[in-house]
Amino acid sequence: MALTSQSLFFAPSPAGPSRRARGRAVTMCAAASHNPQPRNIPFAVSSSTPKSESKDSKNTLALGSAIAAAASGAFLIASSGGFGGGPGGPLGGGGGGGGAGGGGGGGRGFWSRIFSAGAANADEKSSGDWDPHGLPANITVPLSKLSGLKRYKLSELKFFDRAAPAGGGATEAGPEDSFFEMVTLQPGGVYTKSQLLKELETLVSCGMFERVDLEGKAKPDGTLGLTVSFTESVWSAAKQFKCINVGLMAQSGQADFDQDMTEREKMDYLRKQERDYQQRVRGAMPCILPETVRGEVLAMMKKQEKVSARMLQKIRDHVQKWYHNEGFVCAQVVNFGNLNTSEVVCEVVEGDITKVEYQFQDKLGNFVEGNTQIPIIDRELPQQLRPGHIFNIGAGKQALKNINSLALFSNIEVNPRPDETKEGGIVVEIKLKELEPKSAEVSTEWSIVPGRQGRPTLASIQPGGTVSFEHRNIYGLNRSIVGSVTSSNLLNPQDDLSFKLEYVHPYLDGVDDRNKNRTFKTSCFNTRKLSPVFVAGPNMEEAPPVWVDRVGFKANITESFTRQSKFTYGLVVEEVTTRDETNSICTHGSRAMPSGGLSMDGPPTTLSGTGVDRMAFLQANITRDNTEFVNGAVIGDRCIFQLDQGLGIGSKNPLFNRHQLTLTKFINLNKQEKGVGKSLPAVLVLHGHYAGCVGDLPSYDAFTLGGPYSVRGYGMGELGASRNVLEVASEVRIPLKNTYVYGFAEHGTDLGSSKDVKGNPTEFFRRVGRGSSYGLGVKLGLVRGEYIVDHNTGVGTVFFRFGERF
Repeated sequence: MALTSQSLFFAPSPAGPSRRARGRAVTMCAAASHNPQPRNIPFAVSSSTPKSESKDSKNTLALGSAIAAAASGAFLIASSGGFGGGPGGPLGGGGGGGGAGGGGGGGRGFWSRIFSAGAANADEKSSGDWDPHGLPANITVPLSKLSGLKRYKLSELKFFDRAAPAGGGATEAGPEDSFFEMVTLQPGGVYTKSQLLKELETLVSCGMFERVDLEGKAKPDGTLGLTVSFTESVWSAAKQFKCINVGLMAQSGQADFDQDMTEREKMDYLRKQERDYQQRVRGAMPCILPETVRGEVLAMMKKQEKVSARMLQKIRDHVQKWYHNEGFVCAQVVNFGNLNTSEVVCEVVEGDITKVEYQFQDKLGNFVEGNTQIPIIDRELPQQLRPGHIFNIGAGKQALKNINSLALFSNIEVNPRPDETKEGGIVVEIKLKELEPKSAEVSTEWSIVPGRQGRPTLASIQPGGTVSFEHRNIYGLNRSIVGSVTSSNLLNPQDDLSFKLEYVHPYLDGVDDRNKNRTFKTSCFNTRKLSPVFVAGPNMEEAPPVWVDRVGFKANITESFTRQSKFTYGLVVEEVTTRDETNSICTHGSRAMPSGGLSMDGPPTTLSGTGVDRMAFLQANITRDNTEFVNGAVIGDRCIFQLDQGLGIGSKNPLFNRHQLTLTKFINLNKQEKGVGKSLPAVLVLHGHYAGCVGDLPSYDAFTLGGPYSVRGYGMGELGASRNVLEVASEVRIPLKNTYVYGFAEHGTDLGSSKDVKGNPTEFFRRVGRGSSYGLGVKLGLVRGEYIVDHNTGVGTVFFRFGERF
């Protein structure tokens, strides 16, 4: 009676360059051999912020070009070798005597095998001086006849497959043969007799060969040629394929017979191992390999009459290729069991995450105690990067982006490493360098104002500037206080002093509540902007400008549904003052008369008619953003709805409902897929914007038409100011040498509602209330260069704008 179930174990080959010097696995194995300790796998996803970066700068995501290769190198070490170690199933057996199983391996752990299997040969191997063999030329020399005191130089290495072809005899195997990666010897290398015998022992015990021999041939120049002749291991045909995840299970050991065992005791021992292995298969977790890939493996098995070692190598490579292509870079095929049965069992260590560790570093890289509380960072991890899941490089990149969005760290690294306490497990190690919690900046600018005769004088040089400060990450909970004070004339700052002080309090429902993400924000402000409502139309002289000052405070709560979609609601209380060029309160708009004077009977600037309004209103904004970047281009759709509801509190008891809806869709015309090095997609942009107001409407809050973010080709507010507006636009973007050229057409109308604004500023300033434009443009980095035709006049103009239109 004989047991037929056998197994084959994949283990890393001894360190040192492989014969397949052009193969990807070779480079990865060689790189790994320089770092035999399992403390740090050479893989990292990192983000850094330069020290000089200001508080408003965005961190740049830095994914080094060597990351993917280094990661794959660490986790593909086993695949670069052949078969070896102990059997995963009940049978082991020797190699050279015709055994079909594998030997070696013992009880060592999977990760320790990865990092230490090749250490012996790598350390013993030397180069440089060598000794002539001292034998007659062109004779065949068994390894046992070599001197143990000499260091032999290999000048030739040949492989012969003893599997007899139709004409008989052995066939020389070429470098493309997968067995080449099993041998660490190489021409030009210098080896001792013990090293050559150890190489033979490794090949004999690996389980890939029914028979393998190494023979030397004395060369006339004193070097040694080496011939490896082998017979490939073959098992009976299989009809089924099963894949299991053995990541956190103890690795199988070889069948270790006691020399004093009788034949019956050996059979009993093998039966017990058979039962143990079947129990192991039943207790293992199913792997995530999809049915389509399993079907492809079955098709590979059906093409051959028997299961061979070469076919198992192909199955291993096919399975691992799927894992690595899907981002599971820690996944590794470690064993094939149930050989010589109808079902081949593929054992995979998929890279199960066992824990996540956080480490804070100072500027010099020393480990320190961090200020940020761990739950603040932990809640940013995607679910797939938590214990109980399989490590995925995509999840690592997403974690980097999420943590980077906190704006608390100058450098972030996400590193997977083997768990030294749980064999086959992965520890996700996150290293962080915190930004300074307090910062302050001062920026200055100089403006030259013409004097009385149109020439600047020393007294007309006005110094301006901004003082800003920030205290971030208060109590380590990501709370912050940000303030700024700005003036364009520091010599007389009361003329246009503006300020903003803001407090941000995230995680309103508690840090541990990951189902909700609400942020409370309150601010007080004093701003000044030029109103586009009181500007002249194209057929009249320039009108005196009207400035709108707003002083007040705002409190709101933002609830994030996804990273890009959110809902904000809150209260705004403000005082609005309209002023003229002399900084005096302005109650009405004005225009130039043919006589050179000013007509002061224009539309009222405020609801109260005094030039000063006070009001309180509720404000809500909901954003649904499904856009994404495809090779640097925005694709998807975005919807924004904003609502302002007056409470009847303030000057003239204002009661109103202002509402705005913006819809933008970015369509991938040529269905370009995402990928490194792939070209930009052609994009069609469709855009629509509607705004309206019911109830009281101050002139300064009327909706304006025209401008770089309204209808292009016109000045700000040049087309009109109304109670309702409708804008539509379309743009076609064609990629050209990593940038875009585009054509567009836009139209805007007041829907006849300009007359419903108090004083009708559209009519007073001789504006038409509607307009269209079309043109061509090109993106030059952050700048848009555009030639635009104003359809109302038929005149074309060249514009240069910063930022995006949509």
